[in-house]
Amino acid sequence: MNTQEIVESFSNFKEFKNIDRVTMMNILEEVFKNMIAKKYGDDENFDVIVNPDKGDIEIWRNRVVVEDGAVEDDNAEIEYSKAIQIEPDFEIGEEVAEELKLDSFGRRNILAMRQNLISKIHELEKDSLYKLYKDRVGEIVTGEVYQIWKREILVLDDEGNELILPKSEQIPSDFFKKGDAVRAVVLKVDMKNNNPIIVLSRTSPVFLERLFELEVPEIFDGLITIKNIVREPGERAKVAVESYDDRVDPVGACVGMKGSRIHGIVRELRNENIDVINYTTNPSLYITRSLSPAKISSINIKEDEMRADVFLNPDQVSLAIGKGGHNIKLASKLTEYEIDVYRESDEDLDDVNLDEFNDEIEGWIIDTFKSIGLDTAKSVLELSKDDLVQRTDLEDESIENVLNILKAEFE
Repeated sequence: MNTQEIVESFSNFKEFKNIDRVTMMNILEEVFKNMIAKKYGDDENFDVIVNPDKGDIEIWRNRVVVEDGAVEDDNAEIEYSKAIQIEPDFEIGEEVAEELKLDSFGRRNILAMRQNLISKIHELEKDSLYKLYKDRVGEIVTGEVYQIWKREILVLDDEGNELILPKSEQIPSDFFKKGDAVRAVVLKVDMKNNNPIIVLSRTSPVFLERLFELEVPEIFDGLITIKNIVREPGERAKVAVESYDDRVDPVGACVGMKGSRIHGIVRELRNENIDVINYTTNPSLYITRSLSPAKISSINIKEDEMRADVFLNPDQVSLAIGKGGHNIKLASKLTEYEIDVYRESDEDLDDVNLDEFNDEIEGWIIDTFKSIGLDTAKSVLELSKDDLVQRTDLEDESIENVLNILKAEFE
């Protein structure tokens, strides 16, 4: 590689990311002046001209014309006989501008300058990228999956910047291949070993909030406000919304005609079940709405303990608790009340508590049924086998065995 090739390798700076033209010109000028000062001891009488359109750089040294033999500083002064070789009509006392070719600095100096320039550019790129994404925390970005590792995915944005989507921030049912487009929210931006680390998330409630803003114009325009969002990523989410305009139905606006608005969000979240709830400052009503789709018979609020005792008909208990307990867990997070679910007291006196069958049914299976609100024999028998399999995630054979044992009790 000759000197000219070395210069050309960095003189065209359009390829660098996140660096504007003015900043790049200033860096180039600074690096060249450092090289000049290193060779000549001073750079005060030098002009460095960067031409971004042509992709070249000019270096001019300005010296005062003095009489022959009167030069005291070779860097600042030039003899008359040498000056008129540059331009024949120069006179003593005038200033001579002489262009210096890059070759005159020598290969070693140019290589050192090139390395210095590349180092400064990389530092500036890192700093610019950090600032760019620091201001975008909480925004949705779209990128392309570039590399897949066990614990994280490397995503490239439109500018080719590297973003990280950790496994912990992916929806459990997410599956990506190289080249796939992925949408996520910028969760945080950190500096590690002087490198910006941009972390994305698809499990954050903020991601769901931004999706609603994209799909529901009334939220984007401020007519509807999202008061709170809680999620079990990939399973269920609850969104409390409020409208400041009595003419706007916040729940209806978020769901859309025949679910048109919310369907796109559900697909993006891998069929996550989303409950949109009308926010209210009435805790009893708020808790009632948050336990949807279950229908509550009565509720007892304990304000000082931030607890709520909720009473339901037996057939509504499992709906209130939900698959894997997600519904009641999210309702508690949304309302900030500890919710306890109880069956109405007018139970069938002939019913039998599941604990009475612990000699025939394994304890962990009984606990599984109780975790979804089924704590008596008849409460289990009221549901079909398929429904029980879906709600408990138990094997068909286990459910069949339990049903046979319970049916025998009432025969």
